[in-house]
Amino acid sequence: MSGLNGKWLNEVKWDEHGLVPVIAQEAGSGDVLMFAWMNREALQRTAETGEAIYWSRSRRKLWHKGEESGHVQKVVELRIDCDNDVVLLKVEQVGGIACHTGRHSCFFQKYLADGRWEAVEPVLKDPKDIYK
Repeated sequence: MSGLNGKWLNEVKWDEHGLVPVIAQEAGSGDVLMFAWMNREALQRTAETGEAIYWSRSRRKLWHKGEESGHVQKVVELRIDCDNDVVLLKVEQVGGIACHTGRHSCFFQKYLADGRWEAVEPVLKDPKDIYK
């Protein structure tokens, strides 16, 4: 998946912290699974390995998706938007769970007309059983 040189990385518009926002979308269903950030190394390693590697802003380190849970994201396609400032990963989500809450997608809460958020996606696996 990786290009022969790193010139493609220079075309990305990195923010003032050297990061780019990333949307992970399930290749088969089109479901939006999660939002995360990548730095240059994370994007390069994602292209090289074919698996999603993000930058954890809270832990301040690279984060190989699934390193603890086993819920790896296999990259099918790597895209960038028209402004070169958002990356889209089309992925195969191993185990069908992308969210640390044990759900398929991190976008499981829906805004309701009465002004509240409600969880509308089921927990597929208890996080206590995922992260031992």
